[in-house]
Amino acid sequence: MGERVLLIDDDVNLLAGLQRQLRKIFDIVTAEGGAAALAAVEAAQADHKPFAVALCDMRMPGMDGIEVLRRIKDLAPDTVRMMLTGNADQETAINAINHGNIFRFFTKPCPAETLAEGLAAGVEQYRLITAERDLLEKTVAGSLKMLVDVVSMNDPVAYGQATRLREWVRLLTIEFKMPQRWVLEMAATLVPIGQVAVPFELQTKKRQGEELTETERQIFERAPEAARNLISNIPRLGKVAEIVYLQDRGFDGSGFPADGPVGDAIPLDARLLKILKDLSEVSGSNSPSANAFAQLEKNGARYDPLLLRKVRACLEIQGAQTVPTEADLPVSALRPGHFVMTDIKLANGHLILAANTLLSGVQIERLRALRKIFPFAEPVRVRIN
Repeated sequence: MGERVLLIDDDVNLLAGLQRQLRKIFDIVTAEGGAAALAAVEAAQADHKPFAVALCDMRMPGMDGIEVLRRIKDLAPDTVRMMLTGNADQETAINAINHGNIFRFFTKPCPAETLAEGLAAGVEQYRLITAERDLLEKTVAGSLKMLVDVVSMNDPVAYGQATRLREWVRLLTIEFKMPQRWVLEMAATLVPIGQVAVPFELQTKKRQGEELTETERQIFERAPEAARNLISNIPRLGKVAEIVYLQDRGFDGSGFPADGPVGDAIPLDARLLKILKDLSEVSGSNSPSANAFAQLEKNGARYDPLLLRKVRACLEIQGAQTVPTEADLPVSALRPGHFVMTDIKLANGHLILAANTLLSGVQIERLRALRKIFPFAEPVRVRIN
């Protein structure tokens, strides 16, 4: 039938009447009071079946309509909010607009035709909002993925880390029942972009555990700034650029940038990315383990303590429960979607793709081209999803 509409009122008879009048036009769900409405919105978000429109009465016991709509805005920002009230004074209208961010304001009694027209306008507004978001997420995300695929050819290790971070973000989104966090997903994808400013020889030196000079350490510290400057050139990715810039900023004020925010002033997604990035570094090619989290906790002040506990509860359990299908395959048998668990190297030891990489179509084409010229070290251990 299309997008769903949530009707909220403490009057059961009114809800029943509205449902009879509107059910042939909209997919109607009713909620008796604010608490029931918020529970319905949370369930809808968790099931990925959000409401397009929420129409709420103003005067209800326990929680008035302005508070309900304000909290719906926090839970489901895309849901278009409307108010239906018998109290049409100016102050109520102003508060509803300022605090509930409502799209339409109706007064009781309201003819069914007028209400239907308003709800239809709300559904259309919802479609415009979500269409614009989908365009941004899918089109821009696809373009950025292509960019990162190209970068991966020069730095396969960093690309493997970004692949792992995206997978962990996906798991956390499901486990925490969070709305899709495309900003965080993009930031995780773009973590390695700043490495283009670091000479390859210097990257190799660091990964081999050799001691860096002060000047060399500063080059690595400035990589997130280089990433931010590159991403900032892309329209509407300012938040993504800021998260990538703060990827090495500790909750206690340690790390880079030295003059950056501290504690809760650091954006939530940046705090989460810091935990995941450091977890990836201490875990290596293994699933997150108790030992890996213990290493992070040795420097626990660097991390948001609540987020660290939540990440551990999710990823340590996920790692323990995962029993993947694994296989040793020749390079010729690799396909897009295979998760590489060991490094892909030429026979002479030259690294082509690092472990913990989800193979893309671009990478498969590159491997096929290289196979025509060079022999590979085979087989390659992969996880088949």
